[in-house]
Amino acid sequence: MKKKIISCILVLQILILGGCGNFSTASGMEREVNTQGIQDNYRTFYEVFVYSFYDSDGDGIGDLKGLTGKLDYINDGDDSSDSDLGFSGIWLMPIMPSTTYHKYDVTDYCDIDKEYGTLEDFKAFMEECDSRNISVIIDLAMNHTSSQHPWFLQACEYLKGLDGKEPDGNECKYFQYYNFSKEKLAGYYYPVEGTEWYYEGKFWSEMPDLNLANENVRQEFTDICQFWLDLGVAGFRLDAAKEYVSDRTADNVEILSWFNDMVKSKKEDAYIVAEVWTDMDIYAKYYASGIDSLFNFSFASNDGIIAKTVNGGNESYTAKTYGKAVEKCKEAFSEYSEAYMDAPFYTNHDMGRSAGYYSGEYSENQTKIAAAMNLFMSGTAFVYYGEELGMKGSGADEKKRAGMLWSLDKNAEGMCKGPEGADTVKMKYNSLEEQAEDSGSIYQYYKKAIKIRNSYPEIVKGDTVLVEELSNDKVCALLKSYESMVEGKEELEEKEVLLLFNISSEEVEIDLSQITLNGKEVNSKSLKESLLTSEAEAVLEDGKLSMPVYSVVVLE
Repeated sequence: MKKKIISCILVLQILILGGCGNFSTASGMEREVNTQGIQDNYRTFYEVFVYSFYDSDGDGIGDLKGLTGKLDYINDGDDSSDSDLGFSGIWLMPIMPSTTYHKYDVTDYCDIDKEYGTLEDFKAFMEECDSRNISVIIDLAMNHTSSQHPWFLQACEYLKGLDGKEPDGNECKYFQYYNFSKEKLAGYYYPVEGTEWYYEGKFWSEMPDLNLANENVRQEFTDICQFWLDLGVAGFRLDAAKEYVSDRTADNVEILSWFNDMVKSKKEDAYIVAEVWTDMDIYAKYYASGIDSLFNFSFASNDGIIAKTVNGGNESYTAKTYGKAVEKCKEAFSEYSEAYMDAPFYTNHDMGRSAGYYSGEYSENQTKIAAAMNLFMSGTAFVYYGEELGMKGSGADEKKRAGMLWSLDKNAEGMCKGPEGADTVKMKYNSLEEQAEDSGSIYQYYKKAIKIRNSYPEIVKGDTVLVEELSNDKVCALLKSYESMVEGKEELEEKEVLLLFNISSEEVEIDLSQITLNGKEVNSKSLKESLLTSEAEAVLEDGKLSMPVYSVVVLE
């Protein structure tokens, strides 16, 4: 009798925590979550702005010790636990010494900014990440340095002392590190005070552009990459790769090709992802460089495919056209590299946060399903810190990089003040403290979505085909297939999963009676996972699938 009572209590707990509320698992997590077993670069990365993440010393500025102390939030190293988000990678925004809060103007490429800590702190952080099988990539601002970088200061001093003579690279090699000109060329050129010279600075007068065609500059970055690889980083996120030679694709591809070959000669499995913020037909060409990934900007931001689809009301952006766009990625990228690895993302530090994209009765539902539409794309997916809490922030860059919302109490332990002006951001949803206790919160939804992603190689690595007959303005059906080695056998086996998205504010019914998966007819046991944004459940009976508003299901 006692055993029966305990069993009933356990069943009730499962129903309360997983079987109802705003998300559910249709029949339990039948696949095992896998982050500790990942041996390649198909991961799920968490983008962290250290300045705004967690403060360990009470100065209001996030630091590496603070981030290290919160790694269990990101991934605790135990796939059987349910207390972490399950990310298998971390992208650190710039951590090198700089004159600004954002640190994209580097003054020393081989050190840690003192606001963040020391190299010893970084080593301790890397050791903890390694124990959790978390890959760490660091932001590398290679397009420009700070105007206070010794290279630039020495170049300017040399020019000031020329007294009308022509510069000689043998006298000062740093003159050739930058793009100097006696003419103020079209674009972003600024005067070198006390001389007749100008220098290029695409993003800011205090960020002089580097000449990446110069062999000495390339050798500097060869040494810089070796320094960080020796410290254990898994690779690099390359900032502003489109501007290495502004809007000259062939030149930029050559630079990326050199960089990729150089890094891979030092670490064969290094992961490199580049920012090329432009249209897909252009950034697809950058895959010819051989780098692993390019951020897939077409799906990101408030004017990207995901947000426009979720917002509805536009015939050009329906559930079906979203699926066609996902399917198109392989065709677009494989033309230039068969080894490409897509890098889907939804927001980053340069974009307004996604909770601000939606308003009205279903805004929270929309915020949630949009996350799944990003995370369920193939490739190495990226999530910006705080998106899992529905943080807000738009307008000035500082507001997009506000302090992580651990608590509603600004004076709580670890809270960061964020960049100046960031504290004016009014948040829409509760902090982690409240959301962790709410089974229907955005935080819990993200946890569930990431865990599903971590359980299905077909989602992460699979080829994607739009199932036209099941897709329409409200429903997107994506068949994802992936060949993997059969356990205990030396042979490959292809497995399929069917992802169904109801991207609408209405319940839909889908006829699956003619659908087969993995050679079998779809039945009630085929429904493996549900990501729900309302109290209603997804139900599959007699070949008919009922899907609640803004829901996603996984069938196998």
